[in-house]
Amino acid sequence: MSVDSMPVPELPGLIAPRSRGRSTRLIGQVVVELGFATEEAVAKAVKHARETGKMTGRVLIEDGVLTAQQLARVLAERFGIVRADLSKFEVDMEVARLVDPGFVRRYDAIPIGKDDEGQLLLAMADASNLLAIDDVTMITGMAVRPVIAAYDDIHRLGQKIGLDLEDLGSDDGGDSGVDLAAVPVADVTDLGAATDDAPIIKLVNSVLKRAIRRGASDIHFDPSSEDMKVVLRVDGMLDAAVTVPRRMMTGVVSRMKVMANLDIAERRTPQDGRVSLLIDGHEIDLRVVTLPTVHGEAIVARILDTSSAPVGLEQIGMLERDRLAVETAMARPHGGVLVTGPTGSGKSTTLYSCLAHVNNGTRTIVTVEDPVEYRMDGVKQMAINAKAKMTFASGLKAIMRADPDIIMVGEIRDGETAHIAVEAALTGHLVLSTLHTRDAPNAVSRLLDMGVEPFLLASAVDCVVAQRLARKLCECKTPALVTAEVMRGNGFHVAGETDIEVARPNGCERCNRTGYRGRLGIFEILTMDAEIRALVLRRASADEIADLAVSKGMKRLREDGLDKILLGQTSPEEVLRVTAAG
Repeated sequence: MSVDSMPVPELPGLIAPRSRGRSTRLIGQVVVELGFATEEAVAKAVKHARETGKMTGRVLIEDGVLTAQQLARVLAERFGIVRADLSKFEVDMEVARLVDPGFVRRYDAIPIGKDDEGQLLLAMADASNLLAIDDVTMITGMAVRPVIAAYDDIHRLGQKIGLDLEDLGSDDGGDSGVDLAAVPVADVTDLGAATDDAPIIKLVNSVLKRAIRRGASDIHFDPSSEDMKVVLRVDGMLDAAVTVPRRMMTGVVSRMKVMANLDIAERRTPQDGRVSLLIDGHEIDLRVVTLPTVHGEAIVARILDTSSAPVGLEQIGMLERDRLAVETAMARPHGGVLVTGPTGSGKSTTLYSCLAHVNNGTRTIVTVEDPVEYRMDGVKQMAINAKAKMTFASGLKAIMRADPDIIMVGEIRDGETAHIAVEAALTGHLVLSTLHTRDAPNAVSRLLDMGVEPFLLASAVDCVVAQRLARKLCECKTPALVTAEVMRGNGFHVAGETDIEVARPNGCERCNRTGYRGRLGIFEILTMDAEIRALVLRRASADEIADLAVSKGMKRLREDGLDKILLGQTSPEEVLRVTAAG
């Protein structure tokens, strides 16, 4: 039986539409038919929605054409399904708590009870969101019946049951999350041979699929004394996914360890492994790390989408002046280009963008990486393997005997690797690599600390790129003015007293109401010229190198961030979050 033909449950607060089944009428037409607004007001709102990329219903509310309750009635009539008035409906709080805060925030939906046939009633602001229905079916294992409810009623209910939808960072979990206490747990010793219908495997697969769909970079399985929180890192920020009951924690950990070919019996020492998967058509590599904690084993899985192609320097946020400086350095037949920054700052992505730029078939390119994050045609790529004694240093030595033109070293971690990389740059090879330093001038100091002689370093390195990743504003962003005084007080070099026009995060369906969608690079480019090389020769401090470079036009990280604020690409708060004053 389809949803459209189901009888209306005889429960207070559930209202049947005038006609059953999906209508061919547009939302705007239903608004006019119900007498909620004129055709002119609706047409204006529809135009506004197209210009901003927002949903028509959301704009109708924001423009004051409809109330949230009126929109719910419009959608119920449009789709021909039952509407729930949550001010009159007696919500089953235990059912409402079957989902976690991230679900309500992400989908504008929350379970409110069961119908006469035992189906889960899912109150939704947008009943056409099939992904929400699929996810709650996977989470609860129940058949789902969608009903329309007002957006503000849904979120008011979320707040009433203790789901902090405005600030997930303050969510302490409580009793919310996935209640799987009644689900039988598969014997962990048999998980490797279990079928795809096993509850543990279905749960883990659901988490992995959700992470890929959200564009997450990492999945954290964090145990506590009561349960296990599964948290996704999306655009650099943590977002709650599901909560696993304590009795299922061992099964989830064992499943992840089996997938990564780790020893499930060893729980006292850290382990790391990897697994390759095909999820939603994406070739995914998971780097799995286990950590023994006082509450049990924690698991962190780094997601590497090996099927995605590297993008150009412009696409990662590098402005023309910086891009030309890097491309000029890479056009030389030999020398060194270093990318530096903390973990998770996008260094590998920038290296691959550089490789894509020079990979034109005229030069031999060989890499040694940990791991190989993207597979590139025309490039010989090697992965380090500690068990086989394949390190960055040994791999680099082998590459030097393989007639390379361009060498990419995933990371310079020690003095031996640093010396070999510098030697390669001085003997006719273009060398690309990464370092962990806070800014570009400190990369020079780090290599000197590793034992590289100043006269070798001064000749070998041509360009250093320091970077951070800032969240990119979604198209739903809104304009705002900030005084020059406030900008200067936050470390931005702003001249004059004119107010600065910036953009602020707003929130819509596309960005999961965060106001941000994707990330872009914030860069600091140090180009080595004769004067800076002279400073390196006399072992000048990083501050001295920075002062000279700035006097020659180098922009510090925060200044590049300011350029992107003025372009409306990111917000002042994001730049402040990811950069240090300088």
